[in-house]
Amino acid sequence: MENIISLRNIVVEFDGDQILKNINLDIKDKEFVTLLGPSGCGKTTTLRIIGGFLTPTSGDVLLDGKRINDLPPHKRDVNTVFQKYALFPHLNVYENIAFGLRIKKYSEKEIVRRVGEMLELVNLTGFEKRSVQRLSGGQQQRVAIARALVNRPKILLLDEPLGALDLKLRKDMQTELRKIQQALELTFVYVTHDQEEALTMSDTVVVMNAGHIQQIGSPTDIYNEPKNAFVADFIGESNIVNGCMLQDCLVEFAGNRFDCVDKGFDKNEIVDVVIRPEDVKVIPAENAKLTGIVESVVFKGVHYEMTVDCIDHKWLIHSTKAEPVGTTIGMTVDPFDIHIMKKSKEEGAYPALMGVQQNEEA
Repeated sequence: MENIISLRNIVVEFDGDQILKNINLDIKDKEFVTLLGPSGCGKTTTLRIIGGFLTPTSGDVLLDGKRINDLPPHKRDVNTVFQKYALFPHLNVYENIAFGLRIKKYSEKEIVRRVGEMLELVNLTGFEKRSVQRLSGGQQQRVAIARALVNRPKILLLDEPLGALDLKLRKDMQTELRKIQQALELTFVYVTHDQEEALTMSDTVVVMNAGHIQQIGSPTDIYNEPKNAFVADFIGESNIVNGCMLQDCLVEFAGNRFDCVDKGFDKNEIVDVVIRPEDVKVIPAENAKLTGIVESVVFKGVHYEMTVDCIDHKWLIHSTKAEPVGTTIGMTVDPFDIHIMKKSKEEGAYPALMGVQQNEEA
């Protein structure tokens, strides 16, 4: 697939503060891309740059290879669905969807055909005359999506459109949005801070923090092979501890040496060791390098979540079997489930001592 949107060295400054710091991003045609990150990371600013609502301080925005920095929003082949749907309260469902077509002076026959297609697509056939003020939140969102799609843009931008919905409806709409995107074969660029949404819906996830892109990849790659401790911690839950890479495929943490599969680090390099809670296996304490006392147990439906105090770090474990609070247990991890990451410069200096750990909860 070819790139439909490319951002090149995008910098955005407000009052001397850099909101986006040299962003480079390619978005392919017919791809569902999610910009994911905490509040204030720059994801909505990136979306507004693509939509034309903001002009970058420096850098280039390319649509199909053509620079569009100075092209206003209404002249871009891009539409946007906002968190607040901004439906016209005095117009019914049909007229809300038809509004853009009337502005462009389409024939009534074409308007009827296109609005009918959109109503069927978003499962609102029969709601044509309904006041939008009498619709549920999910139905209003569908009207907003239909209104944005009826003009057949190449790209649909969605700025946290599910944020106001309850949990069940949000999950239902995740599925619906993905179906719509696949049916129309359009490019969707979706903004959220919800990790589950990003992993569920996307072809590609762009993880952002503090104006930088931290990692770009498929949901599987982002979850299983995070590039740094921020991504690992933000995408799902993780145990992140200080370690020392003694040599290729051998790391020391928690006062013990463990085989791993990572290579390419300096000898005795201080690193972050990332282990997912579901990858920690409980074994008898007498057979384990890692031991700790079960501090709490919470039933999560499909698994138990145990917090285990190992003096230097409180480990999180997801297991189908719970151990009683106060029990001393052993823990083990397979080599390929131990992820080694370089220390970020922003994290500051760490003591270059083998086996020394800082309390990650401090």
